Amino acid sequence: MTEPVTQSAGRLTVFLVDDHAMFRAGVRAELGQHVEVVGEASTVAEAISRIGAIQPDVVLLDVHMPDGGGRAVLESIRRTHPQVKFLALSVSDAAEDVIGLIRAGARGYVTKTISPDELAAAVRRVADGDAVFSPRLAGFVLDAFASRPDVPVADPELDQLTNREREVLRLLARGYAYKEIAKELYISIKTVETHVSNVLRKLQMSNRYELSRWAADRRLV
Repeated sequence: MTEPVTQSAGRLTVFLVDDHAMFRAGVRAELGQHVEVVGEASTVAEAISRIGAIQPDVVLLDVHMPDGGGRAVLESIRRTHPQVKFLALSVSDAAEDVIGLIRAGARGYVTKTISPDELAAAVRRVADGDAVFSPRLAGFVLDAFASRPDVPVADPELDQLTNREREVLRLLARGYAYKEIAKELYISIKTVETHVSNVLRKLQMSNRYELSRWAADRRLV
């Protein structure tokens, strides 16, 4: 049986899961003075294997990744190591993503616009057992678990799209230009164009304005 990593001088141990190397490097640099970053992973399979071996206090988890995304990592680890706590850290602030991760067992959900100091504080609060959300996101959770327990977390049409296509769609619906989407998601403009083309084809629509209305109807914006 693999032993968990021992904390150094009582510092919290944190593991990073994100498929963007530049983003992981930035978070590691920002959190390094506050906590002990004990590992990182860029894929679901790698994350499940390494988190199980290291057993950190808190996992900072991206939502949209290939092969099941952050939720697949969370659900797998919770079955074998329920003491590990998860804090979602994502570019997405869509209700379906927030609600889905919280229902799966995450202790909090913050967006990537959070400041380094705020992120460090959020990690500590999650480690202490608190629930942490970016201000706008708390309302989604309250709606889902209190006054609106029937808020859907899945949609047959939406399920046709890959996680990356959903991210592109969400930003497109908010009025982002292709260049801005590329910068936000760390991908090329050509890749953005390919994703938009795929979304239009799958949803049988002809332009971004139809996509925007469709996204707004599903509270993706």
